[in-house]
Amino acid sequence: MLKKTTTVNREKKLLREPRPRRGDPAQTRQRLIAAAATLFNRVGYHGTDSNRIAKEAGYSTGTFYKHFNEKRDIFLAAYEGWIVSEWEAFQAELASGAEPKDMARRLVDIQLDFHTRWRGLRASLLELVFADAVVRRFYRDQRRRQLDLMAQLRARMNTRSQSREEDAIYIYTMERSCDAIAQGELSNLGLDRGAMVEVLVQRVASLLKKEPAL
Repeated sequence: MLKKTTTVNREKKLLREPRPRRGDPAQTRQRLIAAAATLFNRVGYHGTDSNRIAKEAGYSTGTFYKHFNEKRDIFLAAYEGWIVSEWEAFQAELASGAEPKDMARRLVDIQLDFHTRWRGLRASLLELVFADAVVRRFYRDQRRRQLDLMAQLRARMNTRSQSREEDAIYIYTMERSCDAIAQGELSNLGLDRGAMVEVLVQRVASLLKKEPAL
């Protein structure tokens, strides 16, 4: 059984701790982001506002506006934190030295766990990417970073080379498949979750194959 993700544990731990009377600005900002991420995930982007986010974090609304101009800004910060945490988890597993098939299964488990635990946040993200030009631009910047990181990781691990377009297809396929599993689509379509996961594991394992020695 996969342990709860670092992201989820960190957000909950941060909010469970008593709010420091005189926390430094960075600490205050992180606590606000943790509260926002939790609320966006629970009730969606349109289900909360700056007042509720500040209250969830234990601050006044005025404190919120010392760190963020509007709700969209803190949503982008929460999304960026989600992406960074997910890729940190991927990189930790890639550095584990496990056998490719075991590593592939673990990577799929990590991604499924992130998408399941944060499905509310992702649902808001996808809605905003369609409707909001600022979010769409930020989302695409993050996507470019993911593609750059994939190329860097492949070079470091000496795995099978592939084009940037192939990397993009891999990311899109994995994300959409994990979203479908997280949102319960498979049962509605009469699809087997275990079989779907095995296909994903095989796809990841194929990317972990080392380049043949010359």
